[in-house]
This record gives sequence, structure tokens and C-alpha cells, in this order.
Amino acid sequence: MKGGLLTGMFAVHALRDAGIDAFAHITYVCNPDEEIGSPFSGPLIRDLAAHHDVAFVLEGGRDNGDIVSSRKGITDYTVTVHGRAAHAGVEPEKGRSAIVVAADLTTRLQALNGRWPGVTVNVGTIHGGTRTNVVAERCTLEVDLRSPDAATLEEAERAIDAICDSPSIRDVSVHVDRAGWHRPMERTDAIAALAARASELAAELGIDLHDAATGGASDANTIAAVGTPVLDALGPVGGDDHAPGEWIDVDSVVPRIAILAGLIGLP
Repeated sequence: MKGGLLTGMFAVHALRDAGIDAFAHITYVCNPDEEIGSPFSGPLIRDLAAHHDVAFVLEGGRDNGDIVSSRKGITDYTVTVHGRAAHAGVEPEKGRSAIVVAADLTTRLQALNGRWPGVTVNVGTIHGGTRTNVVAERCTLEVDLRSPDAATLEEAERAIDAICDSPSIRDVSVHVDRAGWHRPMERTDAIAALAARASELAAELGIDLHDAATGGASDANTIAAVGTPVLDALGPVGGDDHAPGEWIDVDSVVPRIAILAGLIGLP
């Protein structure tokens, strides 16, 4: 991420040194909360994106050098099942197990995988119950939904709502808290044209540059959602994100600066 920040700074310096100023202005956003979904920066970025012609996101390039022209959208769910507690040995028939319902919901939610191309549903955590001799009164699921396009994301959202509206045990309620972190960044014609221009600039440097789709989200999703063309992963090439061995290809730093400068300053 630091490599990406420096790429933006030095690209602007390069344009100034070359006397290139074929643009009205450049807005440079340094976002401190992207890894948690940009809850504070997101509204600012959406507002800025609506008043700019194009945007470039300086996430690291893929480990093979690819830039990113599309990203999946993400909807996160917290699903809370409310049952009825009872003594599991003395009068279990009076209980309504939230864990049993949550287990059934988990199976049905996971079964959505494969229904739409590229759509994934993952029940990532499940927490419930208090003791082995108590019928569980409460259980919570945390669910990750991802889709490459808005239409199938909305279809999957409706399917998840329908599943949660029909618990397997009577007298049990299910509360769904949905947070739409990111809408999909789809590869529009305008984004494809930007990717093609980046490849042309890279070719002038003797670099074979391609664009790719990825399942992760970034601020590029936020920008694309307001209709502003955006390219992502224009920072230096790297890999093993978030791991102890995360790395950056030092030889990619100068070429990435040159490509970004060309995208900003050349017609």
C-alpha cells in the first residue's frame, strides 16, 4: 500500500517535470479505513468520484503484473436466530433450538453456491448456545455474499432473504442485518478503454500488461458505482497480501509510475 501511495506522488512529480498539465486538476485521496470497508472514507470518495472524469486506484498490481478492471460486489450479513430456552434433560419439548435452525440455514445458504456464475456465499462464523444442558435460545451467523455483477448480486440477496424468512422450526424468529459494503465494479466499455490505454503505454516500455477480474473489493467498487470509469491495481507489483511474507517487486516501481503518469497526463 505504501508503494501505491508513492506511485501516485511520483507520477505527479514526473508530469510536473515534463511540463505536462493537460488536465484541470488531480485529487489525491489517501484512505485510512479501506481494509474495514471504508465506513468513513466511502461517502467522501463517492462524492469526489461524481465530480471527476476518471479515477485510478493504487492497490498493488497482481503478482503476475495484471491490473484490475472488475471486482466483485460484497454484501455482508449478520443473521440472528431467536429460539426458546429450556432444560435439555427435563423438558426439551418446551425449547426451540436456535442452533438447529441456524444449522439448517447454513446448509441452505451454502447451497446457493453455483446457482449464478461467479456468485459465492460463505457462512464464515456461527456462534450460539450457552451450555450443553440448555436448548439454545440464540445463534448468530455471519455470511459473506459476493457477485461480479449487480443483477446477480440482487438476485442472491433476495434468495438469502427468502431463506431467512422461512426457519425450519415454528415459533423461531430470524433477524437479518445486511450491510452492502461494495457494489460490483463491472468492466464497462469505458473501463475497458482505460485498460487498453494502460496496455498501450506499457507496451511502449516493453511491458506486456493485461487486465483481470478479482473477487476482492476496493474503493474502485465505490467509484464505479457512481459511474466514473476507474482502473485498479496500478501500484507496484506484489503478492501474498496480508501475510507475513507480503512482498513488492522493486523492479516494477518505476514502470508503474510511468504508466500511471501516462494515464493521467497523455491524451
